[in-house]
Amino acid sequence: MGKKSLGVIGGMGPMATSVFFEKVIENTVAGADQDHINMIILNHATLPDRTSVILNKTEDTFLHAVEKDLKLLESAGVANIAIPCNTSHYFYDKMQEMTGVNIIHMIDETCKTIHQTYGEQSKVGILATNGTVSSGIYEKGCNAYNMQLYKPNKVYQDQIMNTIYNVKSDLAIDVNIIEQIIKDLVHNEGCSCVILACTELSCLKLSDDVTSYCVDAMDVLVERSIEYSGGIVKKVNS
Repeated sequence: MGKKSLGVIGGMGPMATSVFFEKVIENTVAGADQDHINMIILNHATLPDRTSVILNKTEDTFLHAVEKDLKLLESAGVANIAIPCNTSHYFYDKMQEMTGVNIIHMIDETCKTIHQTYGEQSKVGILATNGTVSSGIYEKGCNAYNMQLYKPNKVYQDQIMNTIYNVKSDLAIDVNIIEQIIKDLVHNEGCSCVILACTELSCLKLSDDVTSYCVDAMDVLVERSIEYSGGIVKKVNS
């Protein structure tokens, strides 16, 4: 299979985009520069905040801004587009209508991966922004595979949201808070696994013990981005 260029709409947030790029490099089997995939990354940091846009029902401001990015990448001849931001996939259908280039569906690919691992009727926890949780995109994704999404309570959700925005603001993070929430969802609420459904959470260094319960949507997007672009994904021994 020949190499195909990947377009990336980044900046949501910039740190998460940087982590996405690094993960693509780290997870590609390569003995030389030429074995890596070609990428065009647009770090559009001034895109409107996705959670605010969804909660305030002002989605047109986001769609108008992102349409230019989609057209730019299409004119550059990319074969697929990756958007390392879970919340933005609330607009997936409308974004896909704007371009003839395939946009890799981060949410569907993640739910499909969980289904392949844990099967139907699985109870799946989620750590995400208020925008992602309230949008119902992961609920819809899980339902499509006959799985049940379990949302954290308000106290946990506030702690998750604070952590996400602290990452964006480069403030101090207490990883123990996130790890405790994940353990509680698995051990006390009966979740088979927990989706890290915000790319800011992919920037955290969680313990191996906690990571074993997690499915990181960013990691799923990284693997599909490599595969769809003709690269070879490194297989990690779990």
